[in-house]
Amino acid sequence: MVEGGEVMKALIYRVGQLIGLLGILLMVFAGGARLMGHHRYGDFDAATLLRLGADAVTVGCFLLLWLIAARDRN
Repeated sequence: MVEGGEVMKALIYRVGQLIGLLGILLMVFAGGARLMGHHRYGDFDAATLLRLGADAVTVGCFLLLWLIAARDRN
C-alpha cells in the first residue's frame, strides 16, 4: 500500500513538471510572437506573456527543489 506522503510527493513532482513545461511553452510562444512583430494577443501584451511564462518556470523549479530538500532531510 502506498502512503499518503508518497502520493503527495508524486503529485507535487508532476505538478512542478507540468507548470514548468507550460511556462516554457508560453515563453516560446511570446518570444516567437515578438519576433514576428505581434505585440499583443487579445488583451495581453507579448511581454506580459513572457513574464508569466518565466514566473511559471520559477514556480515549477521551486516545487521540484522543495521535493529535493524534503528528500535530503529524510
